[in-house]
Formats: sequence, structure tokens, C-alpha cells
Amino acid sequence: MHVVHPRSCGLDVHKRIIVACLILLAADGTLTKETRTFKTMTADLLALCDWLTANGVTHVAMESTGSYWKPVWNVLEGKFELVLVNAQQIKALPGHKTDVQDCEWIAELLRHGLLRGSFVPDREQRELRELTRYRTSLIEERSAEVNRLQKTLEGANIKLASVATDVMGKSGREILEALVAGAMDAQAMSDLARGKLRQKLPLLMEALRGQMGPHQRFMLAQQLGHIDDLDETIDRLDAEIEERLSPFQELITRLDVIPGVGKRIAQVIIAEVGADLSRFATAGHVASWAGMCPGNNESAGKRHSGKTRKGNRALRVALVEAAQAAGRTRNTYLSAQYHRLAARRGKNKAAVAVGHTILVIVYHLIANKESFYQDLGSHYFDERDRDRVQRRLVHRLEALGYTVSLEPVAA
Repeated sequence: MHVVHPRSCGLDVHKRIIVACLILLAADGTLTKETRTFKTMTADLLALCDWLTANGVTHVAMESTGSYWKPVWNVLEGKFELVLVNAQQIKALPGHKTDVQDCEWIAELLRHGLLRGSFVPDREQRELRELTRYRTSLIEERSAEVNRLQKTLEGANIKLASVATDVMGKSGREILEALVAGAMDAQAMSDLARGKLRQKLPLLMEALRGQMGPHQRFMLAQQLGHIDDLDETIDRLDAEIEERLSPFQELITRLDVIPGVGKRIAQVIIAEVGADLSRFATAGHVASWAGMCPGNNESAGKRHSGKTRKGNRALRVALVEAAQAAGRTRNTYLSAQYHRLAARRGKNKAAVAVGHTILVIVYHLIANKESFYQDLGSHYFDERDRDRVQRRLVHRLEALGYTVSLEPVAA
């Protein structure tokens, strides 16, 4: 088999050790193979780097094992051509798996150019990813804590969530603080309501008549404190992310025009895919990489499950969230697409499909730096094939027992 990289090395990365196998092909055809084991401390990683440099290694491949590959990548980045490979694509033969055999197998595949590396962005984008993903985790944690707070209220016979749209709004927050302080007068607490909530004062008064014990007040105080701490941390993360993305404010503004895509979603998209999409040949490639398109599974001429593949989870979550928000907009193309698909395939599949469309729109907006989003309108699907829509609606009316005659309205 043809040798593509004559001086290559395969790494089998674990939490505490790294098993490295380098294969060197000399000009006279002599093949040299050497295997060593290193620890994963920084000093040991530097020793690994020196060993590879001394042997003239040009290409290094490793599995994407959890987060254990990241320290190795940080030390070796810029010194060698690095290849990060999905472990599923380089499985060893059953019954032939040891650490030494694994690294030898990786080195052999790399040597013959049989490995397809995963996309690893540059260090700045990786840092931005960590910030946006951490912020998303904290937002999810905040939502979970608000749910715990509502459970505490239910246990105390306080039905505030049944009346107020947002328990953590201004009115809800003042009522909660009054409950923590020991207030029991439902009428006095209902007077704290503001805005539209004052239209529900009788119902609110009934909802606030409960039986809150000392332990529930204690839990409520801790939960409110935890939510406040999370809000402060999220605000600090917002400021840090916005500062790092200051060179891309014009792009964020253009992405913000897409229905369902707010400022925070736009920041996540840029952090995950970057502002340079030249690595993706087409919009279909980036959609496949993100796991936002159906899988391709065919055998013996039969189509099997088209379940979407596992892609970039952080990007997928953001796109599905944007799609669900777009489905709630009015008179937009994305809203029409969402409801059209949700009626036939369900809301979950409709959200994935609309998320795919949003990612395609983002690809073209980033690829063409001067373009702006232009909505096709909610009637796009009807106008695309007017005759078909007309026949379908006439057929439905005739099935109900009507005789239908159509007359166009004057322009």
C-alpha cells in the first residue's frame, strides 16, 4: 500500500498515560518502529514533543477520547500536523486490542493516509466555545433551579405559577421575597402585583393562600440566592463573550435578522462554526457536520432509518431552540415551514428541519459577506405551486358535499 506520511506517529491517549508509536520510513526503504509510554503531566507531554521532534515526525494522530486529547493537542499544536480522529472510525479488530496495538494501528492508518480528521478550530475559537458552552450550561441550570422553586411552592399550596406567566418576573420576585420574609396575608402579597397581573387580583389572592412551613421558607431563600448567583455569573460571561466577539458585531447583527435567531444564538453559532466557512465545501457539508440532516442508511435497495447522526451537540441545541422560536413568529417563511412540517411529521422533526434551514441561511450569509437575509414570506409554499393548492382545497370541499366553482378576484 502506498505510504503517504513516511514519518508519522499514533497516540493512544488515556487519563494518566499516553502510548505512542512512531513509524519511520528511511530513504533506503528501512522501516523503523518504536513505542513508548508517557504520563499526561505537562512535563511529560513536553518530553513527548521533544521525542517526536528528535525523530523528525511530521504527522501525529490521536483518538478524540473524552477531553483527554485536549492537553496533548495544546502542547503539540503548531509543531506537527495533527489529526484528531473519531474513535468509532478506527476500531481495532475484536480480540486484538491493547494500548500498544491501538497506537500501532493508528500509526499504520495515518501512515497510509487512511484517517479523516475531525474539525478542530484554532485556539481562540476553542476558548470562545468553552465560554458559550459554559454559559449554556448555567442557563440550563438556572431553568432547573426555577423548576425546583416551583415545586417548593406547590408543596406549600402556593399556586403562583398557575396565575403568573413568569414566576421570576418583577411581581413574582417581590411576592417570593415576601414569602421568605414570613408574610402570610394573601391580600397584602397580591397588592405587590404589577402591570397585567393586577387584572388577576382575585385569582392571585386565592393562589397565595397556602401553608408554608419554616423548612420551605428556608429552601425558597436558598433557591432564590442560587438563582441570583447564576444570574450574576451569566452576566459576567455575557460581557466576556461580547468582548471577544467585538470584531464580529456586524456579522452578529446580520444573523440577528433571521427569525428565531437572537443575539445569544448568533454568538453560539459563530463560536461553533466560526466566521470562516471555507473548510466546508457547501451548506450541505456544514449541515452534515452539525448533525442537522437525515442519516443515509440503505442496504439491498431498501431505505432504513434516516435518524440524524450525532454532530455538534452545542450547535444542534442552539439551532433547534432558534427553530422553535421561529415557529412562533408570524408571517415568516420559517414559521410557515415549521407548521407545514409539524402537521405531518411532528414538532420535533419540524424543529430539526427548520434548524437545518437556519444553518443553511447562516452559511450563505457568512460565505457572502455582503448579503442580507430576505424573508420569502409566509405564502411562499402556496405561491410555489398554486394549482396544487387549489386542487387540494377544492377536493376537500367537494368531499364535504359542496359544489365548488372558482372565480379569480380582480387585481
